[in-house]
Amino acid sequence: MNIYVANIPWKASEEQLKQLFSEYGEVSSAKIIMDKVTQRSRGFGFVEMADDTAGRAAITNLNGADFMGKNLVVNEARPREEGSRGGNRGGGGGFRRGDFNKDY
Repeated sequence: MNIYVANIPWKASEEQLKQLFSEYGEVSSAKIIMDKVTQRSRGFGFVEMADDTAGRAAITNLNGADFMGKNLVVNEARPREEGSRGGNRGGGGGFRRGDFNKDY
């Protein structure tokens, strides 16, 4: 089971997150998402647990629980949408290459 975890303290490590969830069963992986530019935690991540029953127990017990001074938000992760890279950024407006040569 893939679990989404938000409100992770900046100082938390992936190992600490893994240890927290391992109280409920076998943790296959724990990943904290890092900002590509600053290389700092973005405050959320994913924990993969080998057993769905253990994963549900972890979600039930850890959602809202205090972890290093912050209350975690823990939910079952939703599958990524095909071709999506993190949301609709909108767009439109502005000039495109070549627009500066047009008469308006």
